[in-house]
Amino acid sequence: MDTKTMYKLTYGLFVLTSGMDGKDSGCIINTAGQVASEPNRISISVNKSNFTHDLVKSSGKFNLSILSEEASFDTFRHFGFQSGRTVDKFAGYDACVRSANGLFYVTAGTNGYISATVEQSLDLGSHTLFIASVDDMEVLSQAPSVSYAYYQANIKPKPEKTQSTGKTIWRCRICGYVYEGEELPADFICPICKHPASDFEKGNAQ
Repeated sequence: MDTKTMYKLTYGLFVLTSGMDGKDSGCIINTAGQVASEPNRISISVNKSNFTHDLVKSSGKFNLSILSEEASFDTFRHFGFQSGRTVDKFAGYDACVRSANGLFYVTAGTNGYISATVEQSLDLGSHTLFIASVDDMEVLSQAPSVSYAYYQANIKPKPEKTQSTGKTIWRCRICGYVYEGEELPADFICPICKHPASDFEKGNAQ
């Protein structure tokens, strides 16, 4: 079985935001879509290791900011490469507005946002699938939505070459984090972007 076949699936990229008890946070997700039109319903899948996952689960509401091809890598780094458990991602962050539901949505490098209320959830193991009703939504820009492939080719910086050690390395395809060792544990989770071992590629330090 070639696990790289999964990379052929098309994905968008989004900033998921939520909040509760005065605490706001957000994270990058790549799984969201409309699942019904009457009534209007969307679904999102969120890694349980993300603090935003816990906020969505507890508060039952979220905003989904749709990233466009105008998004900078700083947006992905800000919301994807640090944890809301230890960092207030909205402290000093100005490219955001609160919507009618009281939650932030991101205005830089986005072309729209959707506010939603959770109606159902399904435990998928590493992720939770949330089905939600759409409460509000606005178009913010006519720029094309960013795809995962576009992000990889045009936004994410190319990985820096590692110092030559002759040792085996495993590089995260998502953020470029490097793990050094002959074998990568099957249950390894990238400490930067929280993706699993299946998103790492084996190589040699050069």
